[in-house]
This record gives sequence, structure tokens and C-alpha cells, in this order.
Amino acid sequence: MKTDIILCGVGGQGILSIATIIGEAAMNENLYIKQAEVHGMSQRGGDVQSNLRISSNPIASDLIPKGGADVIISMEPMEALRYLPYLSKEGWIITSSTPFVNIPNYPDIEVIKSDLEKLPHVIMLDIEGKAKDAGVPRSANVILLGAAQKALGIEYGKLEDAIRRVFGRKGDAIVEANIKALAIGKEAQK
Repeated sequence: MKTDIILCGVGGQGILSIATIIGEAAMNENLYIKQAEVHGMSQRGGDVQSNLRISSNPIASDLIPKGGADVIISMEPMEALRYLPYLSKEGWIITSSTPFVNIPNYPDIEVIKSDLEKLPHVIMLDIEGKAKDAGVPRSANVILLGAAQKALGIEYGKLEDAIRRVFGRKGDAIVEANIKALAIGKEAQK
């Protein structure tokens, strides 16, 4: 088993929380894991990106080469396109459909969506809308994780267990909101 994942978005969207959940699930399966994070100007709405490599065999590098990513999970559609050179030919993009317009020359969202829809394996969701409708507005990132579950090759139950461990100290309400969000994303991947 080997899965190379690029997680990307804008500071404050929960990219590193997703990486923590995936990493916790992988370590609980006794898999090897390497992670490299680039925080950029995350506190100012800048690019946040993480390379996450999971394998049943030892991993030499924490960086994913161009054309080597199996999955890109993006909290923002333009960020998904930014990392497209890293996606393998059969790789998956799981992305929010809602732009985070943080620059004056943000590209036309319809052009971005059209470019993404040309790719063979894309799941594009309005995670913010789904989170708000379900009463879990702070868990949109975990909806995206649920939608990525099959592409990641991690059992759904292992992700649920990881959420319990990662968020357990924050209380039952936070854990249950994130479990609910994961289920919403799983349903959307069909």
C-alpha cells in the first residue's frame, strides 16, 4: 500500500487538521508516514500545503515528486489547479467548489471549474454549504476528508476512530460534529 497525498488550501481552512486525522489513522494501522508542511502566509490567508506520504514500506523522502500524487485534497478550487503538476495520470482531486477569493486578480471560478471537470477523477463539492445545512459549519474540511476516503484507501472506520482520538480532548460535541461531517462527505463520494 502506498498513497501520496497533497493537501492544500488557504490558511485557517483546516488543512493541517485533515493531515492530522489521516496521519493518526495511518499510524494506527502500523503504516509508515512522512509529512512535509508549507505554511506560507497562512495567518494572512496565504497558501497552506502539506505533502503526506503513507506506505506499508519505509518512505525515503517526505516530498512528493511532480506526477507522483495519488490524491489532491483541496479546500479551495484554484489551489487544486496550482498543484495539478504533482498529480499522477490516474490521481484523484477532491476539492471544494467554493472559491476563497483572497487576491484581487482571482481567476473566473467558472473557468477553474471547467478546467477541473476536464480531468478524469474529480469530486467537487460545496462543502461549506453542506456543512452549514447540516449544522456543522466548522467541519467543512472533514466533509472533504469523507469525500476523499475511497481515494485515500483508508477504511472509513479508521478515519472515524482517528477523529475520536484527535478531537477527543475537545469534547463529545466536537467529536460528533466531525463524525457527522465525515459521513456527509462519504455519502457525497457516491
